[in-house]
Amino acid sequence: MGSKKSTLSPPSSGAGDSESPSSSTTINDPVYAQPTSAPKDDPVYSQVDAAGADQTAQPANQSQINDPVYGQPQAAPSAPDSPAPGPGQGKISAADDPVYSQSRGVRGGTLSDPVYAQPVSAAASPGLPAQGLRAGRVQTTDDPVSSQSSARGTTVNDPVYGQPQSISSSAQIPPTPSSGIGQTPPSDDPVSSQPQSLNTTNTTINDPVYGQPRSISSRPENPPAPEPGVGQTPASDDPVSSQPQSSSTASSRLNQLTSQISPVQPEPQPNTKRARKPKNSRSSDPSADLPADYSDILTHLRTLRTIATTPDTSSRGYIRQKTSGKLWSRERIATLLDPNTWREVGSVTGTVTWEKDTSNPRAEHVRGFIPSNNPQGFGRVTCPRTGIRRQIYLTSDDFSIRSGHADGSVGIKTLYGEKLALRLKVPVVKLVDGSSGGGSVSTIMTQGYSYMPHVTVLSTVVKQLNMGIPNVGAVVGPAIGLGAARVVATHFSVMAADIGSLFNAGPKVVEGATFEEGLSFSDLGGPGVHCTNGTIDNLARDEQDCFDQIRAVLAYLPECGQFQPPPTLPADDPVDREDLALRSIIPRKKSRMYNPYTIILSVVDAGSWFEIGALWGRTGITGLARLGGRPVGILSLNCEVNSGALDAMGSQKLMKMLKFCDVFNLPVVQFVDVPGYAIGTVAERTATMKWGVELGKAYYSTTTPIFSVVTRRVYGVAGGIMLDSREPWMRIAWPSGNWGSLPLDGGIEVGHRHELKTIREKEGEEGWKRRYKELEDEYIRLMNPVRTATCFNVEEIVDPKDTRKICCRWTREMYGLPMQERLADRASGKLHAVFT
Repeated sequence: MGSKKSTLSPPSSGAGDSESPSSSTTINDPVYAQPTSAPKDDPVYSQVDAAGADQTAQPANQSQINDPVYGQPQAAPSAPDSPAPGPGQGKISAADDPVYSQSRGVRGGTLSDPVYAQPVSAAASPGLPAQGLRAGRVQTTDDPVSSQSSARGTTVNDPVYGQPQSISSSAQIPPTPSSGIGQTPPSDDPVSSQPQSLNTTNTTINDPVYGQPRSISSRPENPPAPEPGVGQTPASDDPVSSQPQSSSTASSRLNQLTSQISPVQPEPQPNTKRARKPKNSRSSDPSADLPADYSDILTHLRTLRTIATTPDTSSRGYIRQKTSGKLWSRERIATLLDPNTWREVGSVTGTVTWEKDTSNPRAEHVRGFIPSNNPQGFGRVTCPRTGIRRQIYLTSDDFSIRSGHADGSVGIKTLYGEKLALRLKVPVVKLVDGSSGGGSVSTIMTQGYSYMPHVTVLSTVVKQLNMGIPNVGAVVGPAIGLGAARVVATHFSVMAADIGSLFNAGPKVVEGATFEEGLSFSDLGGPGVHCTNGTIDNLARDEQDCFDQIRAVLAYLPECGQFQPPPTLPADDPVDREDLALRSIIPRKKSRMYNPYTIILSVVDAGSWFEIGALWGRTGITGLARLGGRPVGILSLNCEVNSGALDAMGSQKLMKMLKFCDVFNLPVVQFVDVPGYAIGTVAERTATMKWGVELGKAYYSTTTPIFSVVTRRVYGVAGGIMLDSREPWMRIAWPSGNWGSLPLDGGIEVGHRHELKTIREKEGEEGWKRRYKELEDEYIRLMNPVRTATCFNVEEIVDPKDTRKICCRWTREMYGLPMQERLADRASGKLHAVFT
């Protein structure tokens, strides 16, 4: 920015005031620190001579002062003696500028900057005559901002930092100022900057606080002393400056300014209105007639809980429950859980009939209560053999109330329970007896409309299954519709043989749809149906056996497979135990079979074997066991059923067990003796290849470690899938092992068909048998497993008696760093196990 000249005309102050041309001066702009032009009487930049003379008349002596805004030195002109400005000019000298509060001193004097409290050099000037009221000057002694005493060599308190400092005395100051001397009238007030005539009665100014015009009355030249306390602030009490004054001039000026800004407030008038009569608090308070200790609410809760936990022995539903040989819902809870561990959630949910209190219209009593037919809550179960305890979330259907249908339940309660178990990572146990809140035709009559069916709870259940939160279901009565779906959508299910059944719809509905008449619950969906087709995993003798199996299976599983390993126990069976009987368990004659359970029981810890799915998919064997106290999953082929060839049901069984072990981080030990997939018309009609490929998908999509023990045969696609799904392979073989693309039985005829056919035509049947025997002997010699081991096509052939020791060592290694890495990958989302 270049410097520029500006000409300002001072405002007229009335008749007789002479206009004097204002001159401009080049100064440093205090905001942008660049040279600019400003009038000498500008009260903001304070660029005027010490005596108020026109700077253009003659050059003034220059002195260096510090710019009060940016603290940079700049030239301040000092002017010679000049007469006092005429009346009405309203100019303020740089030494008396109330913004920067610099007191005038003699030539060459030193003064203290009241803003930055730094000494500055001010232009000296000779003695000044007394200034009249119309001159509009503010003396240092009367400056309302700095309020510094005018005595020579006086020490004052800096108004900004409150520190004492010495200022030089100014030139001759009248000891007793005349009326108006040393005061700044409102027209020249540097705070509000409101020009006005001192002789007028009413003047409009801009309010310095809100910036709005307001009318004030001007004071005479010699205003009377104001009464103390009426809208004024004495100089000694001024909260801004708080500086002692040498005269009453500053006090009068501040009082004048304060009265303009803060007018006198009228005194408050006494309240003459008649006081309102208070209302009757007893009639306005709705709780006045109710007990202060909430005993009425607590009584309601006790009544409802008592009804819910006490069986109604006279009700038709309870009588039917006992006649069928079934436990009541809350009897099952007490039987399954450890004593005093039941904590019910939603203990008073149900349908309540209320009755008003005749003596108190604001009170009521419980007249009747039908509890929800699905009690739920937390409890603890303990496996009696291992002593492992598990906290569970238990749901128990009450068939005695509306057969477990939706019109006797609170639907949101079941959904809440499933979400709560998912959030807390707590195993879920479902005792299903009825429809578990499923629909009923009578619901349409109750609600007045038919609703679209929805199964929102299933999405939460799927998350639990894939996360590895154990879900266990028991069929302890007829499981119908939604109840059947809930027990099937679990990791493990069991059915009581004496009372359990499961079906999509009851016999009456089936009769109307398929015309099958006279069906019982057992005929339609009893244990003989669903425990042999894979719908239900295990069969139990009764309800007590169901509860025992639930406790047993939970002892092998973590509370949440996504974050925890399976629970381990101290090994009470020696890990280096040998069994010489295993050397001879595999017959040399390949047409003879053996009992595969003998091998399993010999290798795993004594008493730890728990089979899953014994009655379905019987070509495969699956279950849980421990090796050295560490839980593992066991897979095996059953050569005593269909010669061990995998059929559709066997493939489904192995597939489910693989996913089961994957979500619960269970290492798998499998005993392999598979001649391939089942063949024949039955195998083709039951989609054996389809389910065989699904089994292959499960092997290659799961990531849990697998250790293979090849006991005898490994043939075809089925054998390749079972052995090649992990990299690197971890497997051993017994001396009885043999493998290939096809078994020799049938394989020799296919491979040498033309040769054998020619021999039969030339040499007859005897020649054919002789040649076939030669080929068979040659193949058997070449299929010596040692030949395979020398080519490293099998990693190791071991003595069968050492199988347990080898498997225990492998399991211990898998529970080390590989298990830690697996858990970290699952917790971070890098590894996703899927059960569904």
